[in-house]
Amino acid sequence: MEKKFSAENLQVHIFDTRAEMGAAAAQACIAEINRQLSEKEQLNMIFAAAPSQNEFLAALAEAGRTGAVDFTRINAFHMDEYIGLDRDAPQGFGNFLRDRLFGLVPFRSVHYIDSTCAEPAAECARYAALLAENPCDIVCMGIGENGHIAFNDPHVARFDDPEAVKVVELDETCRLQQVHDGCFTTLSEVPTHALTLTIPTLVRPETVFCMVPARTKAAAVRGTVEGAISESCPASILRTHKNASLWLDRDSASLLAE
Repeated sequence: MEKKFSAENLQVHIFDTRAEMGAAAAQACIAEINRQLSEKEQLNMIFAAAPSQNEFLAALAEAGRTGAVDFTRINAFHMDEYIGLDRDAPQGFGNFLRDRLFGLVPFRSVHYIDSTCAEPAAECARYAALLAENPCDIVCMGIGENGHIAFNDPHVARFDDPEAVKVVELDETCRLQQVHDGCFTTLSEVPTHALTLTIPTLVRPETVFCMVPARTKAAAVRGTVEGAISESCPASILRTHKNASLWLDRDSASLLAE
C-alpha cells in the first residue's frame, strides 16, 4: 500500500517494504524515461551506487532485458567515486553499477569516473567536461545517513557550488555508513577522499528520483522532508526542485510526523 504527500515541491512516496519501493520507483522512472525519449533522440542519466539502490537497479535492468526501455538511446554517468581504490575493487562505484546495470543492458555509452586517477583535479575537469557536453536529463540517487547526496557531506556541501565535480574529504558518518552497508569490514579500509558531482550538478536535471530504504536512513529522511532547507542536510535541497520524488519504505519513513 502506497502513501503519498508533498513536502514543498518534493513528492514523497512511502511503501511497506523496500521491494515494493524499488519496484514502484523503477516503474515511475521507466515511464519518465519513455516520456522523455518520445521527445528527444537520446537521454543522459546519472546513477547512484549503493545497496539502497539494489531493488531499483534490478527492476531497470529487467526493463532493459524485456525491451521496456531502449537503453541504446541513453548515455550513463555515475555521481561519485572513491580515490585510491584498485580499478577492479568491488567497492568501486563504477564496478558496482557495472555489475548491477551498466554491464547488463546496452547503453549508448557509459562514462566512468576513474578511481585510480593520479591527478584527481584533472579527473574532475575531464568528467565535468563530459557532463557539460551531455547535459543530464534524469538523476537516480539516494541519501546518506548524514543527509548527503552523492559525496556532498554536510561539511563540504554547497548549494551554490561553482564546480561541477570536485574532490572531497569524507566525514566519519559517511565512511561508517560504508561499513554498515557491508561494503568494507572496518572503518580503516574506507577511503578518506573521493570525487563527487556537486549539488548544483545533481539538481540541475529536469527530473530526480531518490530511493531511500532502511531504518538507518530514518533521521536523514526526517531532515530532508521536515528540517530546514540547509547544507547541514544536503538532501533537503530536493524540496526546491520542480520535479523530484522521494521513494521510502516503512523503515526509512519511521520518524516522519506524517
